[in-house]
Amino acid sequence: MLAWNSVLNQSGPTEFVFHVFTAVPEFQAFLFLLFLLLYLMILCGNTAIICVVGTHSSLRTPMYFFLSNLSFLEICYTSVVVPLMLSNIFGAQKPIPLAGCAAQMFFFVTLGSTDCFLLAVMAYDRYVAICHPLHYTLVMTQKLCVQMVVGAMALALFLSLQLTVLIFTLPFCGHLREINHFLCDVPPVLRLACADTRVHQAVLYVVGILVLTVPFLLICVSYVFIALAILRIRSTEGRRRAFSTCSSHLTVVLLQYGCCSLVYLRPRSSTSEDEDRHIALVYTFVTPLLNPLIYTLRNKDVKGALKNVITGKTASDAH
Repeated sequence: MLAWNSVLNQSGPTEFVFHVFTAVPEFQAFLFLLFLLLYLMILCGNTAIICVVGTHSSLRTPMYFFLSNLSFLEICYTSVVVPLMLSNIFGAQKPIPLAGCAAQMFFFVTLGSTDCFLLAVMAYDRYVAICHPLHYTLVMTQKLCVQMVVGAMALALFLSLQLTVLIFTLPFCGHLREINHFLCDVPPVLRLACADTRVHQAVLYVVGILVLTVPFLLICVSYVFIALAILRIRSTEGRRRAFSTCSSHLTVVLLQYGCCSLVYLRPRSSTSEDEDRHIALVYTFVTPLLNPLIYTLRNKDVKGALKNVITGKTASDAH
């Protein structure tokens, strides 16, 4: 708590501004409508998954419990970034106070890290389900599932708090500084510091390894065992079903970890601020939007539950 107060009370600049996407009014309107549409689709798609999982007893299994938590994270994750981003598309640059920038970074890193940890937990769930099906209900108890989600959030909170406090105790030159990004992300804010940031950069790499590399390696190990188990399944239909449930998760994993690694684990000398901003658009919009699409389009159980909801509403409207 004392460390966080020191962040808010430090001397130096009191405000940041975000770099504008474009000064052309017509293009501003197009971007605003595009990002707003994508944001609404993310909200609707992920809310639908949460509602369907919560209202259908057939979907109250560990896999769908984790999926609904992932959808909730995606809603929070995009809501930390997109509303402020939309408000900054039109007109003059709107300043964000130091405390506001620190808060956005803290929640963005926390939710993004939890997302990565949860994808690793989901891989472990698939590993137990496919490699040890007879022990699945004994291993993946409701208590363990809740503990893994809470543990993922707690670890993300701890790492995010340390990183945010470390960065915002740095001195920043000038009163009003422009962040070449659409959010208070770690790399662009670090670039504005007028001090030696080598230690901070090293800490960022360590956090990146803990959040991205370690979970990704655990996912890879899980999928090696899963692939070997699938190859031992004799029936073609059994192999197809097992592969289908895993391919959806693997698609999301590759997109999420791939894009985040390009931003946070590349050497600073090889990074471009504009490239980072474009890649960030992928994990801010594309991944949260693809999550519900991939899991619903490739999952018969979720598609069936959604159809039941739609037909149920239709029937009630008819009466």
